[in-house]
This record gives sequence, C-alpha cells and structure tokens, in this order.
Amino acid sequence: MTFDDLHDTLFVPLEDALARVKPALEIAEIAHIVSVANGVAEVAGFTDLRADELLRFAGGVMGIASNLSEDRAGVIVLGATASLRPGDPVRRTGHVVDVPVGAALIGRVVDGLGRPLDEAGPIQAEEDLPVDQPAPPIMHRAPVQVPLQTGIKAVDAAIPIGRGQRELILGDRQTGKTAIAVDAILNQKDTGVLSIYCAIGQRASAVTRVIQSLREGGAMERTIVVVASGEDAPGLQFVAPYAATSMAEHFMAQGRDVLIVYDDLTRHARAYRELSLLLRRPPGREAYPGDIFYIHSRLLERATQLREEHGGGSLTALPIVETQAQNISAYIPTNLISITDGQVYLSPSLFSKGHLPAIDIGISVSRVGGKVQLPAFRAVAGNLRLMYAQFEELETFARFGTQLDAETRRKLTRGLRVREVLKQREHDHQEVPEQIAALLAATEGLFDDLDPDAVGEAEQTVRKVARAGAPDICDRIAAGEKLEDTDRARLIEVMRDALAGAQTEVDDGHA
Repeated sequence: MTFDDLHDTLFVPLEDALARVKPALEIAEIAHIVSVANGVAEVAGFTDLRADELLRFAGGVMGIASNLSEDRAGVIVLGATASLRPGDPVRRTGHVVDVPVGAALIGRVVDGLGRPLDEAGPIQAEEDLPVDQPAPPIMHRAPVQVPLQTGIKAVDAAIPIGRGQRELILGDRQTGKTAIAVDAILNQKDTGVLSIYCAIGQRASAVTRVIQSLREGGAMERTIVVVASGEDAPGLQFVAPYAATSMAEHFMAQGRDVLIVYDDLTRHARAYRELSLLLRRPPGREAYPGDIFYIHSRLLERATQLREEHGGGSLTALPIVETQAQNISAYIPTNLISITDGQVYLSPSLFSKGHLPAIDIGISVSRVGGKVQLPAFRAVAGNLRLMYAQFEELETFARFGTQLDAETRRKLTRGLRVREVLKQREHDHQEVPEQIAALLAATEGLFDDLDPDAVGEAEQTVRKVARAGAPDICDRIAAGEKLEDTDRARLIEVMRDALAGAQTEVDDGHA
C-alpha cells in the first residue's frame, strides 16, 4: 500500500464521514420525580399516562403508575427506592407490567417480575403475559368434578378439593398451614398437575425450607417458585401473586391442570395497605383501603375449570391467610372466606395437643363437597363429619363426669379411634385405597378394642394388608369405581384377620 492509499484510508473527507453518520431520533416522554418514599414515588411532567402503565426510573428500577391526577402521578416502585432522588428522570414504557411464561420457568425460582433468583442462567420464555388479566367469563367455565388428592386423610375424606376450586387454608401462625399446602404439591407426583408456590412477605429462611422440601420430594422439576420475600419492596410483594397466576394461566390455556399456593394473602393485604397509605388513599376499616376486597377477588376469580372448547385446563388455588388469636371473623379472613369455595381451618388447641395435622373438621368446609370425591370415598366417609361432630359434643359432656350409657361409651370409643386415624405425619402421603382402608377400619369398629396409642401401628397394618390382600379392589377404587357391598365386606374381613393375627403375635410375645 502506497502512502497516498494510506492517506486516503485514514483521512476520509468530511462529507463522506458525515454521510456515514445516521443520527437516530428517540422520542420519549420524560417526567421527573417530585418526592420518593419507601416503596412509592410521586412524579410530575407527563401529559399522557395510562393507569397501571410501567415506568422506568434511572438505574433500571421499574414502577407502576397508580394514582393519576392532572399534573402528578403516584407510582408503586418495583424495587429499592434508596437510589432514587427528587429530580431524577422517569420514562414511559407504553405497556403494562408483564412476566415471562412457559415451560422454561418450570423448576426455576423467580421473583415477582419473573427474573431468575436461582443462579441457573437466564430464562428463555415462550412469551410474556400481563400480570393482571381478566378472569375467564362464566360461559367458559365448567363444573368442578375432578378431585385433587392431597394425600392427607382429613382433607380428602372430610374437606375434598377439586381441580378448579379455591380452598382457603387459615389458622394462627405456626399451626401447619404451609405444611398442608406443600404436602398437596408433593402429592401431585404422578397426577400430571403442575404446581406454583408463591411466597409473599415470607422470611428468606422459611422460603428456603420450602424449596428444600420440594427438592427432596422430587417436586421441584414440576414446580415454579415465585418469591417476593419480606425484604423485597412492597410493590413486588403486591405484584407477585398476580404474576404467578399469569404463569399458571398460560398452562391452563394449553389444557394443563395447575395448582397454585399463595403463602400468604395476609401479608399481601398488608403490603397493599402500606402502599395505599403512602399514596395517600383514604383508609377504611383497620386502615385498609376501600378496594382491599377487590384486589383479592380479582386474583382468586382467575382460578377455575375451563370447558373443553376453551382448553379444558384447570387452575386450583390454595390461598393461605393468618388469623390472630383464632379470630376467623377478622376483616381479611372473612373477606377471603366469602370469596373462596371453602376453608381448611387449623386449630392451635389441636396443634398444642399433638393432633397433627391440626385440622378442625367442624369449622372446615368444602362447598364443592362430595361432587369431587371418588365414589368409594363417599361410601366410606360420607357420614364422617357428622359422626365426628357428635363425638366431640359427647366428649365435652363426658368431661363433667356424668354417668354414660353403653351407646354413648361406644360412640366415644369409636370417635377416639377415628381421631387417631386422622393423625398423619408431615410428608406421609397416602394413596386413596390406603386412606379408604384406614377410614373403613376405624368407622366399622375394627380398632375399638385397641388402646388409642396402638391405633397408629394398627392403621399401618390395615393399609399394607389392604393393598396386598385385595389388590383388585384397590385398583377399582383408584380407577373411580363404586365400592360394592361385597368389596366392602371383603376388605373388612381381610383387615380383621390381619389385626387378629397381629394381636396373636403380640400375645405370644408377651407369653
């Protein structure tokens, strides 16, 4: 290359250089921050802004336009506000908050905006969906008829849950609410049901324990965990359950069955109350804003069973709410009881007595009821609630030391054995035929001659012998067939013989 060629290459004429430059014109509507507080900001300068529109602050922090007035807007900040200062620019994005959805999220731990938290790399999502979507219309919904087995005898027998149902789990703190919800997720191992666990305002250590339980139980590979912990901004805690529901609705639209757990909506309501007060909205009862009922109803109404022509999928919701001093008539619990299709109440008094799970069958109810139970369950546990309620009433009177007739003593004896059978260890998931065998043995009086402390071991015996001694009956029960009288009699005979043999071995050992 000659010197002239090099000179022409290095020193391009000014006209040619300018011709290569193509300045891009960026059109953006920019406002500025007027004030900022913990979780919210007030901005001014927008001439056209939509409700719930996503805004971008300096440093990549996002926010949701909430309170709109003529010259200012209140913004819910979806992140830390420590880096935001009055006067900083704010830009419109032109769209609402959305989250990634699809199969790439299964097995992952994400935050309330779908961003990964598990250090497993970026998420290659199929598409993005708005976090707040309208609930399916009535004409798109089908009756709830297919059971969602939890593996917990007290729930499946007395408070059955169906796919597409919304069943509230409520009780005081540390009574086992999360344990029941996690057990329901773990029990979907062979059912094809996808699960989403949404932690709202929980401690990081508690969320870590749940994730560890899901991994140890082999459920993480079919579960999405959405986390908005107590350390996160209240805006993220508010958005998280809506984002988790959008992730579930994507699979429901494809015909899949999804189970979603909101843990818990008490903290969700508190986060929304905090945001509303900071946004200077008028407070109502217990300082909650007037639309507190609406934010939960619009969330839970998205859970349903779709008709076949609209996909045929289902979304089952298990919202959790915490009560104070067993007060289920408080504001948020009563709101959620009126929205949902039933509730599972966990009693602190039962928990303190060691009756686990501490489910109070008398207060708990499923408004779908026997419609989602297998026929064999209905035949065995149909009168369980009534019998157990009568037993508890008699037990209360018996404490006064009054003389009891033989029939009353028999009912007390039977009720005590049924109570022992309803006890169950955490993560001890029982198949439907085994549950029915144990309940049938208890209600038919096969455990009446045993000491209450020996009922647990006897229950293990009848569960094993029912599966080994009558496998054909167990298969028909699992397939949803009716429990015929001959099958019932045969199961009772097999279990009675097994208990008699076990008692003989015990007596020989003592001898």
